[in-house]
Parts: sequence; C-alpha cells; structure tokens
Amino acid sequence: MDQLAPRQRLPEEPRQFGFFVDGQWKTGQGVFERSSPGHGVPVSRTARCTIEDLNDAVAAARRAFENGSWSEISGAERAGVLLRAAEILKRRREEVAYWETLENGKPISQALGEIDHCIACFETAAGAARALHGDSFNNLGKNLFGMVLREPIGVVGLITPWNFPFLILCERVPFILASGCTLVVKPSEVTSVTTLLLAEILAEAGLPRGVYNVVTGSGRTIGQAMTEHADIDMVSFTGSTAVGRACVHAAADSNFKKLGLELGGKNPIIVFADADLEAAADAAAFGISFNTGQCCVSSSRLIVEAKVASEFEELLASKMKRIVIGDPLDPATQVGAITTEAQNKTILDYIEKGKAAGAKVLVGGAKLDHGGGQYIQPTLFSGVRRDMAIATDEIFGPVLSSFTFETVDEAVQIANDTVYGLAASLWTSDVSKALSVTRRVKAGRFWVNTIMAGGPEMPLGGFKQSGWGREAGIYGVEEYTQIKSVHVELGKRQPWIV
Repeated sequence: MDQLAPRQRLPEEPRQFGFFVDGQWKTGQGVFERSSPGHGVPVSRTARCTIEDLNDAVAAARRAFENGSWSEISGAERAGVLLRAAEILKRRREEVAYWETLENGKPISQALGEIDHCIACFETAAGAARALHGDSFNNLGKNLFGMVLREPIGVVGLITPWNFPFLILCERVPFILASGCTLVVKPSEVTSVTTLLLAEILAEAGLPRGVYNVVTGSGRTIGQAMTEHADIDMVSFTGSTAVGRACVHAAADSNFKKLGLELGGKNPIIVFADADLEAAADAAAFGISFNTGQCCVSSSRLIVEAKVASEFEELLASKMKRIVIGDPLDPATQVGAITTEAQNKTILDYIEKGKAAGAKVLVGGAKLDHGGGQYIQPTLFSGVRRDMAIATDEIFGPVLSSFTFETVDEAVQIANDTVYGLAASLWTSDVSKALSVTRRVKAGRFWVNTIMAGGPEMPLGGFKQSGWGREAGIYGVEEYTQIKSVHVELGKRQPWIV
C-alpha cells in the first residue's frame, strides 16, 4: 500500500470551457483554473458566472418550458432523445471518464464504470418517459369522472457536488428530462468539465435549446442565488446536511420552491458472526475506500459481532493493506487522490482526533507523498467509543470506525445511533435475521450480503437528516412532477338556484 503506481498522460495545457445557455456557448467574465488533485498540475479552465448569467439561464429554461418544445411533446419523443444521448455517451465514454478522473482524482477504472452506469440511467429514463402516467377514478357516480394528471413541475435548478460530478448528474438529469422539465445546472466549480460535456451530448442528441443549461461558478454565489430564485420551481441539491438546511431556509424565504435533497451519511455495515467473513471484509474494505471514502453512502461505521470482532478486524486490516493506491490515470489503481485540499486537511484532522481520543489505528492513518497529489491511506480504527468525533461525524474520507455488539437489538441500536439515515449494509447467513434487521434500521438504501449494488431502476434517497425525496427510476421521474385532480361532469348539472 505504500507504493504508488507510475503516472501516465496528462493534457499539455489546461482545456478552456465557457458556459452553456439557450443552446449556445458563452464566455464568462472570470476564469477558474482547476489543478488535478492526483498530479498537482492545471488541467481545465472554466467560467466564473455571475448572477446575471444565472438569470439568463433561468429565463432560457423558462422560455423552453413555456413554449412546449419539451414539456408538451410525447413521452416517446422524449425517450428518443434520451436513447440517442445514451448512444453518444457510449461513443464518448473514454473521453468523459478521462476528464472526470483528471478533475476529481478518482481512478480511471472507476470512472469508466460510472460512465457505464450513467448510460444505463439514460436508457432507464427513456423507458420511464414512456411509462409515466396518471390515474382515473370511475367510482364517483355515473355523472362524475375523475382523473389524476401528472404534469412537469417546471424549471429545475440542479446543484451537483464534486465527489461524483457525472454520476450524480446522470442519476438526475435523464429522469428530470423524462418528466418534461427544463433545467439549469450548477456543478461544483472544481469539477465542472463533464457537466459541460453533457451539454454537447444532449445538443447532439436533439434536445431543444434552452432545456439544459449550465452555469459554472461558486456555490456561495451561483448556488445560493439558485435556491433563492423566484422563477425556479424546484431545486435538487446533493451535498452536506448543513448546506441542505440552508437550501430549506432559502426556498422558504423565496417562492416555497420544492426541494429534493440528498445529504450526509454515517452509514453502518453490520457483520454477524454467521456471515461469510471473507466476503464481508472485502465489502467493508471496498465500502470505505471506494472513491477514497468521499461517498455519501460510504460505510464508515463497522458494527461487528463481538465473538468474531478480533478475527474480522485482522482479516479486514490485511485486505486494506493490499489496496492499490496511486495515479488515478493508471488502470491498476484502486484508490486515487482526495479531490480538494480542504477535504484532504479535514480527513487528516479527523484521523488525528481519533488517535488523540484513544482509538487504535489498525491500518493506515497517514498521508502518502506522491509529487503534487493528495493521497491518504485507507484507515481502520478499533476500540472506538460512540461519543468520539470519528464515530459521529461524516468525515467524507477513507476512515472506518469499528464497534462491537452482543445482541441483535444492540446492533440495531448502534446502527440507528446517528442523525443520518442514508444507507446501510448487513451481512448474515440467516434470512430471518436479515429481514428483521432490514425492517428496523433507518436507512433509505439497504444492502444484504452486498454493498453499493443496484441500478438506476431503484430509487435513491435517505431518512432523517440524510435528505428529502427520491431520485432515479420511475420514482425519480415522479419526483419532478406535480399532481392535478380533474373532475368531469358527465350529465346535466343539478342546479343550485331554482
């Protein structure tokens, strides 16, 4: 684990990007230069948009929605555009993955896998566009017929994070488009390129102008203004619970816009003594190390049955020592770089807090020097108390805290001992126990004898302070619609005044 893979190709100079509004590329007044977190060299330059740029984008999205070029066409026509986008994304798969890796720091092999998932999102959304429907009520008497219509909510503001810039974008955009809505997207300013590449892909696929718009810049300026904008009907935000709470206030203080929020997590992985310990250890290593632990569904709390705890921790530590950490552009790399300098410091600070509080480091616990890159060893803490910061706070890095339990009730209690409820994983050979614990643990996503599995057919979202609403699948299309009840009088109305 101490050896880092050799570097491969890098761009000769930073690639320049504008922003995308009403089907046209525009030049910003300022520029943000992004350096690769895995290499420490500049790789891209994107626009710093202004509030005026955002207003132009919202106006374009509003015009596109009101003129019906997307909102009023058939589901079959929308599906056609989404399927063409999927085909174009297949053709540009390696290019998009390359830029995702450069800006984010994730391994190229992981990025390629994520693009495959994104292609599946477009294909799934195409089917959902054709399947979206309302309801009817034929039980209101012979003279009254009821219908329930689903209508697109309108202009959606989409704010995406830096940890999965393209994946999270594609777990939302195709389903928002399937509903008939138009969009203004604001990616993280440190990982904007792939969101801009999607603008090219959708335009080539035949999406009408103004339906997909991208403004780049800081969250404090553009993101805040988006949540406050009176002509945006809904905002979808993925990020921290603290910022999600600010979105709620901004929405309430403006136009009471609807919110979709996928927020923080402190997710348990529960391992019973009767589990396949080898498989569970491999899953635990993957669950905390995938995307360098910068993952909202990362399994950062290991809850293991006491009678096998020592054996399991030893097995897990052995696996974590063999993780390949290195240059994100090397196909052999399993764990790449930490995406931002600020997050790198935060993770290292939490590791020191864990040590100072008395938790024992079984593996990792330090940074790795590799030129200009930001690398941290996946870290396993044992002997963690539930009041320690590493036990309660979302670290958003490759830091796993281990706890033990004696009974099923205690395992459930520890799992639920958090303000979050985003995801959980359970390992046991007892089906009855698995189903019982699944029902009792408060989490929006649950995996039994697997981890981070599934496809875009299944809904995404959290319980408690992990968010509101659901993304992906038919649920993710319905999330961006509003319901209208229609009553049709079939006979002659009984007069009120005689």
